[in-house]
Amino acid sequence: MKKPIATFLLGAAVLTACGTTGEPAPAAEDKTTGQGTVAWTQCTDLVGADGKPIPPPAGTECGTIKVPLDHADPGGEKIDLALIRMKATGDRLGSLVFNFGGPGASGVDTLALAGRAFAGLNQRYDLVSFDPRGVERSAGVTCEGQVDKLLAAGAEADGDRLAKEFAQACEKDSGKILPHVGTVNAAKDLDLIRTAVGDKQLNYLGFSYGTHLGAVYATHFPKNVGRFVLDGAFDPTVTFEERAVIQATGFDQAFDAFAKDCVAQSCELGANPATVEKTVETLLDELKTEPLKIGDRELTYSLAQLAVITPLYAKATWPMLEQAAAAALKGNGTALLALADSYTGRRADGTYSTVMTSLQAINCADTADRPTAADTARINDKVRKIFPILSVEGSSEACAHWPVPGNDEAKRIDATGSAPIVVVGGKGDPATPYRWAPALTEQLKTGVLVTYEGEGHGAYLSGNGCVMKTVDAYLLEGKVPGDGTTCAA
Repeated sequence: MKKPIATFLLGAAVLTACGTTGEPAPAAEDKTTGQGTVAWTQCTDLVGADGKPIPPPAGTECGTIKVPLDHADPGGEKIDLALIRMKATGDRLGSLVFNFGGPGASGVDTLALAGRAFAGLNQRYDLVSFDPRGVERSAGVTCEGQVDKLLAAGAEADGDRLAKEFAQACEKDSGKILPHVGTVNAAKDLDLIRTAVGDKQLNYLGFSYGTHLGAVYATHFPKNVGRFVLDGAFDPTVTFEERAVIQATGFDQAFDAFAKDCVAQSCELGANPATVEKTVETLLDELKTEPLKIGDRELTYSLAQLAVITPLYAKATWPMLEQAAAAALKGNGTALLALADSYTGRRADGTYSTVMTSLQAINCADTADRPTAADTARINDKVRKIFPILSVEGSSEACAHWPVPGNDEAKRIDATGSAPIVVVGGKGDPATPYRWAPALTEQLKTGVLVTYEGEGHGAYLSGNGCVMKTVDAYLLEGKVPGDGTTCAA
């Protein structure tokens, strides 16, 4: 998923093309050149959302490949990229590589947890995912103690000071990798993964931020694009401010849809949608001055914001928001705290995955924008007027203090010469609002737009039969959907 920029105290911002161009590869061409060079072995360190070990699913293997720390110096220092695959259960077409979003999410753990949802694709493809550079096992960015410090900060905290301390801690802990993260570098890694798994073209399914990574890959390596699907499209050309306003609008609409649905089913939070929203806003406001005690922890305003946002990503999790908020109104914040922990990557032992720190490092690499505290305050005023639940008083953007300069290479998208790229956008998607899907389709030049009229972030995993049939027909049979294909909710 692409994190909404206003819910994290530091924000979540999200090319000189070096690839070649040419005619698209035939959709039905066999893309497999061999079994590749990855030394696949048994997975030993898979973890669930709570950080506890999970057994590897049947047919799952893990491995690593060496990639240059600095792609400008391919013969220099190397880092390990962690990979996972679920071997094809039937007649193998090749590999299908996934990025599940973020930026900063572990593809290794996510595929282990979610791989069964792609059983139909797994019949013909080895399902492959990876931890991108700067994430978890792949030289993951760490910033010791900073996530806890930020989330524990009160509404009146000095956001600019906290942002500066965050950036300093990241430089201290991960200074070597920071200059070399970002989507352009990850796209170059992706082509090395393609080679390592033995495929002539890259077959790819990207969700949310994964659509950005896929679009940048197609810009750099258009002739290497195989069957590509980008679901939950992100428009990399939007500014920090535009993104904040658009996502605030998307989450406002998602909350309104949740409130209407809740009321239609006898809602504990209010008798009408306006009351439901007011109830949740009041709950959050009270937490600014009186956090809820939960064991040796507290449910703070910042954590409760994240908890409210998290279930809005999918209609299936809307009931969790009603139940958790209702419990908090009665003094029990356990469920809301658990939702917040799932968002921030907090584990049962109190440690964190790298999702929040990796996200910040990648986002700062992907833009030359460095909003000041005054810029962020102005943006927050706009967010508050649209969707108060997302507003963050006293916040500052960590990129303003980031030790490594960013650039705008990842904002240029042009896949001219590639095979068709299927772009899926959902009308009710709060995190990557629908308007970004036609925008990305146009930028790609080779994009084909599929519209899903339902709710939630990402369409394929919504279970919508039309979306799944359309995507599967392309990935499995090479059948390109008609441009403008629409799937009803």
